[in-house]
Amino acid sequence: MLCATAMMSTANAGTLVLESWRVDDKALWETVLIPAFSKRHPGIDIRFTPTTPTEYDSTLLTRFSSGTAGDLVACRPFDVSQTLYNKGFLDKLDGKPGMEHFEATALLAWQTDDAKATFCMPVASVIHGFLYNKKIFKKLNLQAPKTQAEFLTILDAVKKSGNYVPLALGTAEKWEATQTLFTSIGPNYWHGETGRKALIAGKAKFTDAQYVAAFDYAAKLGSYLPSTASTQTYSDSQHQFASGKAAVYPVGSWDISYFNQVQGLDFGVFAPPVRATGDKCYILDHMDIGIGINKKSRNKEDAYKFLEWLGSQEFADLYTNRVTGFFSLSNHLIAVRDPIGKQMMEWRTTCESSIRVNAQILNRGQPSMEQELWNVNADLLNGTITGKEAATKIQNSFASVYRLKR
Repeated sequence: MLCATAMMSTANAGTLVLESWRVDDKALWETVLIPAFSKRHPGIDIRFTPTTPTEYDSTLLTRFSSGTAGDLVACRPFDVSQTLYNKGFLDKLDGKPGMEHFEATALLAWQTDDAKATFCMPVASVIHGFLYNKKIFKKLNLQAPKTQAEFLTILDAVKKSGNYVPLALGTAEKWEATQTLFTSIGPNYWHGETGRKALIAGKAKFTDAQYVAAFDYAAKLGSYLPSTASTQTYSDSQHQFASGKAAVYPVGSWDISYFNQVQGLDFGVFAPPVRATGDKCYILDHMDIGIGINKKSRNKEDAYKFLEWLGSQEFADLYTNRVTGFFSLSNHLIAVRDPIGKQMMEWRTTCESSIRVNAQILNRGQPSMEQELWNVNADLLNGTITGKEAATKIQNSFASVYRLKR
């Protein structure tokens, strides 16, 4: 039905279909964002047609192949969207109106490897850190940690109290072990972009000391997970922290809006602790979503009008403050109103930003490094492998990728 709708919609002049995996944003687009655009362009109808996140990539590729994809599409960062561009499904956007509001670093996730073509407009990034329950911290006389040693001391104190789970995280779905924990704490070990790019260039290996040390630290944190961690899902962890049963929650900023709705929950946030006092801090500020134009859109003129608006101050402000925890990648100055989101965004001024270590190039092997990291980090937190074993497994899995880059 969705395919038929998309096909019919792209055939009608003045109508644009926008595809996305952000099902949760449907009401926002229909009641806030699209009406704001329509005030400036009353003759253009926008239809937001989301697909379940786990099905989005495959169904979008199918629709592109069959000629039924929407006029505009939400873009995953890096390789998934680059594949769509390489197949000829997305327009090249360099020099188009609205693109001038993005610095080169913001474009990185939606460019070819040689940076000669940009195929999606950056929309927003997500930032990682740790939420903490203020009532529990006050009761146990604890302060938000700045160093990793302080963090372990806090987790020990919570564990010793016997009343709360120190760290609300499960491994049943595996992805959280990597995306909200390992890739969050790791940049403080491999110095963010320096270490990530060294892996891509073949100048470093996962078996080098700094990467092994990151796995080792993650293994230590595994001892503070709930006893049911191996069967605990993502939603279980959310509920565990929301109900006041856990002291700390490894967070991606997308979770802020969920916890904001929990009545009586008083929580704060701290950045991934540095290894030692005085060390430079690194945060995971991961490019998450962009928007591209279907090369075969039947209403490309209006699609570019919409793209120009997506690059505006108005859109950046609406999206940042209505989709809490998603931060504009434009160079517009945005006043973030949510206090937790504001604090996380301010980390950009004191810490160096990096992206997920496997996001660019390294994820092109089969099986993907993403999937391998999920498995390895879940095993690590469950205590079935050591940090050195985890590093060796990842390095061996992708040795051929590194050799190609040398």
